[in-house]
Amino acid sequence: MRTSVTPPQNAGGLSVTASLAPESWREREAAHQERVDRYALPYLARRSAGLKHPVEDFLFTYYTQKPGQLRRWHPGAGVVLEDAEARLDWKFYRPATGSDPSADDAGTRVPGAPGPGAGVVLDARGFLEQRREAVDFARIILGRTAARPAQFGCFGLHEWAMVYRQEANQVRHEYLDLRLGPAGTDAVVEENRIRCTHFDAYRFYTPQASGRNELTPTRANQRDLEQPGCLHANMDLYKWAYKLSPALPSELVMDCFELSWRIRAMDMQASPYDLAAWGYPPIPIETAAGKADYVARQRAFSAEAAVLRQRLGAALDVLDAAP
Repeated sequence: MRTSVTPPQNAGGLSVTASLAPESWREREAAHQERVDRYALPYLARRSAGLKHPVEDFLFTYYTQKPGQLRRWHPGAGVVLEDAEARLDWKFYRPATGSDPSADDAGTRVPGAPGPGAGVVLDARGFLEQRREAVDFARIILGRTAARPAQFGCFGLHEWAMVYRQEANQVRHEYLDLRLGPAGTDAVVEENRIRCTHFDAYRFYTPQASGRNELTPTRANQRDLEQPGCLHANMDLYKWAYKLSPALPSELVMDCFELSWRIRAMDMQASPYDLAAWGYPPIPIETAAGKADYVARQRAFSAEAAVLRQRLGAALDVLDAAP
């Protein structure tokens, strides 16, 4: 990577402006696309065949980022891509400052004018003008979640509450068997304390289970309840990352994606579903050993997520400081 002679620095010491030669950024782009394809291509093949996978489809069906969007590589804010004029047709890209005589004073390409020759860069100012609310909300969620103590006593019971008294509700994954059967599943819910802090898990509870949760998460109090031990809050790092695309480096987005992918697998292993035939042995949280196993894995994911939260915050600092 070639950097400018005197790259400006933000308060965190991160380089705000850099320049990537064509061979460098195209290599990174190809590596990113290969990384995405390992997950996306099997999903697309299943979708074409009308098949479902209870674990490995989730990130492409629950979240709104589509495989084609995820596959697009972005360097993040403040990075000039040399010989990348085609990106001027992508949203939130502009010619690098001073490089394009066809651009107006704001650095925006004039439609129909010939392309520049000295590189393109994220239009950080334009992105922030349009997405400031999303950026600010992401900062609030990331910062407040990181500042709270992690809780490790939920044991994945949110998934059990989603199928509590399922025979009456007929909800959720109807093509999967319950490992303990309906009565055994209901007994686990009734015999355990449930204290879910995550609204997007709580909102899928069955009506009979919602009153058993010690908290009442809502969209309005989300910023006040999310905590860093929560599997779903840590999975959602991927959501905050892609919602800020293309302002974040795609490598960071994929790091969040892969953490979310692994958390989803554990979340479903600890669920009431029988996924052994799918290659996912159970974490039996109805037992003391299963609970201990769950907490150990939960703590490890929480530590990984803490690092990603810091990296996401640093990337937002670079965005705010980018020219």
